[in-house]
Parts: sequence; structure tokens; C-alpha cells
Amino acid sequence: MSTDVSNDLSFDEMSFEELLEQSLAKSQLERGDIVTGIILAVDHHGLIVDVNWKHDGVVSRADIERMGMTTEDFNVDEELDVAVVRLDDMEGNLILSASQAKQNEDWQHAETLQESDEAWVGEVAAANKGGLIMPFGNLRGFIPASHVVDLPRGLNEDDRVRYLENLVGTEISVKVIEVNRKRRRLVFSQRNAERENRDARKESLLSELSEGDVRSGIVSGLCDFGAFVDLGGADGLIHISELAWHRVRHPQEVVNVGDKVEIYILHLDERGKRIGLSLKRLQPNPWSQVDELYHIGQLVEGTVSRVEPFGAFISLDPGIEALLHVSQISDEENEDPNRHLYEGQRVLTRIISIESDKQRLGLSLKEVTTAERQQWEEARAVAAAAMVTQEAEEEVAEETELVDEAVVES
Repeated sequence: MSTDVSNDLSFDEMSFEELLEQSLAKSQLERGDIVTGIILAVDHHGLIVDVNWKHDGVVSRADIERMGMTTEDFNVDEELDVAVVRLDDMEGNLILSASQAKQNEDWQHAETLQESDEAWVGEVAAANKGGLIMPFGNLRGFIPASHVVDLPRGLNEDDRVRYLENLVGTEISVKVIEVNRKRRRLVFSQRNAERENRDARKESLLSELSEGDVRSGIVSGLCDFGAFVDLGGADGLIHISELAWHRVRHPQEVVNVGDKVEIYILHLDERGKRIGLSLKRLQPNPWSQVDELYHIGQLVEGTVSRVEPFGAFISLDPGIEALLHVSQISDEENEDPNRHLYEGQRVLTRIISIESDKQRLGLSLKEVTTAERQQWEEARAVAAAAMVTQEAEEEVAEETELVDEAVVES
């Protein structure tokens, strides 16, 4: 059986990383994204904008008027920042918003404040049982009640709301603890801003730390570009690329605010008083284990993580993204991978190439024999049936225990 598939995979024409980056770029346009497009058409209804997606987007006249502008203020071929409002409305249109995109500067400002751990002064506009509302440019930030300074403990809901309402109209100092553009979440903390001697403690901590140290910390905030960790007097940043060896779309996939974590001190910037952290450096690089775990010709079970015209990416343990090229899915020419595969599907494939130094692993679906696939499917069916039986037995045991307890109590 031949294992030389370099011509079929066309790795000389395009690297594995480039294919993966293309895949991510095509699939990551989501509601709330801020993107730069090119104006294709302008009329009294609004704008048609190319955002390099599968079809063009629409900016309504009403959205433009919310900015105090008219369609006459725009020209064809101009660049325009827009926010993705809906990927597909009732008529199949991609709905965009230029007014929401103007909030991009406010989001950037919030991210800068969070990254620098700088305090900001604003006026409380409203209160509810959960906390305080504070305008931030064109955005509305939220201060959870747990982050309001001097809020008495043990208050009932009505008394707590009354206490918070007394703060409406007052100016308070806050710090940004969460920035999530896609979910349109901007969260402040008055408590963090009121911490005394924070700068002094940070300078002291910087003098104690060394690059390469391993420390414990508490996740104190999340944003699109990473997670902040309180090291006991100062926050360090785990950039999103340092959260895990696999690709992470948002830090909340890996950590949550309040989590206790062991982190690696990646770099220290005493002048800028910044601390770079890493989670993944404390975990083995999965590609360093490939030659020990896998060999050419081996049958492996994985999960389809992404389907593209050129093939599919298959997730293998422990965090490996392997390529199943379209030429290895079936013998049909110009085959559409979507006819055979879908995201989340479990598949049995055979390894046909390994280049661990280049972080490449090639798979084949068509080189798995009918007998091998049948045996694998039968084993999966047996395992699924055993799980159902176990769950049923556990339910019966729980019901029996409840009945016994009821008898004893009676």
C-alpha cells in the first residue's frame, strides 16, 4: 500500500498552516464581528458592502441616519467599518451596521484600559438588582453588585436595589474586567479600582518574578485577546495564543473568571509594568508526542473539526489537527467533502503521512477497508448500548434508594 501522497495533498503549493488559516478565516464571520468592507453601491435605501464573505452585506438608511449622516456622505469603492448584525435575515441578506461599528473605538479604548489596568471615571446612569449601569462612550458598561465598593452584605433584594439607586448620578472610579465584543459585554469593577497601593504592589511583584517561574493565580478578567490573572497584587496577561496548543476562539473556552490556575511567567516588561503569562507552556506540545503516539498505516478515530472544499481537518488526541485531503475521501474526482463529512462527526481514518517537525499529519478515509470500518462501527454500537444500560441501571438504583429512604422515614 503506497503512503506517498505528497502530490495529492499539494503541500508544495500551500502549507498546512495556510490551509488552516484560510479555513478559520472563512468560517469565523459571526454576529458582532467588526470588519472592514468596500462600498459597492449607494442608493436611497442604504449601502451594499463587500466584506469578503459568501455574499455582500446591506447597511440600511436608518442605520446611517443614526450616525447623523445620509447616504450622500458615502461613495462607491470607499472602505467602511461595519458590524455584523445578522448573517442571514428572512430574505437571505447579510445585515451590517455602520453605526455599531463606530463603537469600535470605544471597544478598543476599553481593551486598552483593561490591558493597562488603568482606572477610568464615569457617571452611574442606572441601577438594577444585579448592579450598576455606566455609559462608556457609545457603549453601556455594567458593574456587578459584587464589585461595588461598600455594598453592605446580607441585604434583601429591595434594600440592595435602593442602595444601588442612591449611586445613580454619582461619579465613581472603575476598572475594566471583561471586554467581549461578540457578546457585547463590557464589565467594570469599582472594587478593583479602589485597591490601595496597587502600583506599589505591582512594582514589588515585578522585582520578585523571573521569566520561567511557575506561579499560582486567579483569573480576574476575560477579553477577546486573552485572559488576565491576578498574581497577588498585580494582573498578568495570558494572550489567547498562549492559552492552549490548539486554536482558541475565545478565552472562555479554556478559563473562567475566578478559576485558580498554574501559569508560566513568559516575559516581564518592567518599564511598561506588564507581565506576560502562558498556560500552554506548562503542557506538553502535542506535536512533540506525535512520533511516539502515531505511525504511518495506523487506524485512528477522530472528530471532524472543519470541512472545506479541499478536504477536512480532523481533531486527534492530544490536540492534533490532521488533514484529510479531498483526494483521500473517495475515488471520485472533484468530490464535495460535505457529501461525506460534517462538523462533529466521529470518523475512522488511516494515517498516511507524518511530518512532526512541520506539524503535518495526513489522513485517508478511502484506505480504511470495509471490514475495518464495519468492525469499528460494531464496537461503537456495543459501547453505546453498554452506556445506555449503565444509565438505566443507575436510574433504577437511585429510584430504589429513594423508596428505601421513604420507607425508613415513614
